[in-house]
Amino acid sequence: MNFKNVTVAGSGVLGSQIAFQTAFKGFEVIIYDINDDAVEKAKERIDKLEETYFDYFKEEQKAVQTAKSRIQYMTELAKAVGNADLVIEAIPEKEAIKQQFYQEIAEAAPSHTIFATNSSTMLPSQFADYTGRPSKFLALHFANRIWMNNTGEVMGHPGTDSKVVKQVLEFAAAIGMVPLHIKKEQPGYILNSLLVPLLDAAQQLWGNGVADPYAIDKTWMIATGAPMGPFAIMDIVGLETVYNIVSTKAESPDNPEQDKFKQIAELVKNEYIDKGKMGMQTGEGFYTYPNPAYNEEDFLQP
Repeated sequence: MNFKNVTVAGSGVLGSQIAFQTAFKGFEVIIYDINDDAVEKAKERIDKLEETYFDYFKEEQKAVQTAKSRIQYMTELAKAVGNADLVIEAIPEKEAIKQQFYQEIAEAAPSHTIFATNSSTMLPSQFADYTGRPSKFLALHFANRIWMNNTGEVMGHPGTDSKVVKQVLEFAAAIGMVPLHIKKEQPGYILNSLLVPLLDAAQQLWGNGVADPYAIDKTWMIATGAPMGPFAIMDIVGLETVYNIVSTKAESPDNPEQDKFKQIAELVKNEYIDKGKMGMQTGEGFYTYPNPAYNEEDFLQP
């Protein structure tokens, strides 16, 4: 693995985390996003991540101090990928947006550049033909709170070169992840194959009026010993991402539960997104931050 320059496309919650973690581990990083406003928000996220890393990595303060010096911000795509060894795509979970993005970077990136999607729900084979280099394209998926939940799921499609898979597994290890090789294309990889059904079930309980988010989270936490419930997890993921995923399910004519997901999408939009409640990143979602109710001592008490 001889990567040096890494471009992270998309500076949302997870994109910013990927960028900071990569810089923290010594790589040169460019954060690309579509306009100056997005870049300014990215800088705010990076500043907050720096504080988080100072608190979390007590023995690696120097690495934290120098991480931001290895991060650049760009809104010009050709310039952002022009010297990249690896491009990690972390843009919205919309198939058409991703297709267009890969068509654009196929023309702009050097021939040696490897492309990796961080999509949580879509398969590499959905985009391979748009990349112009299907043998150098695969998925590299991270969990939220990347510094603590340090999984790096690497999944190729049938046309991915095995040498590329090996390089990206080595890169995942180099940035502090536990590299996990997904040997066959699987929607949701390992993590989301386990997690998404939980979140879907929680959303449907809420959407159908069976129980409110706090009751659902309390049930899960008490019964399983988990440190948080599904709605707390959704706050961490970000409600815009949750909305995009649910909307995709609601728009799929092949989904037998299409109407249920449409109802949930409308709830998330009307009750949260339209009111600026995007989750942990904005200080309010299903819970309020920085001191969410699920962390209070009496949250699970009778």
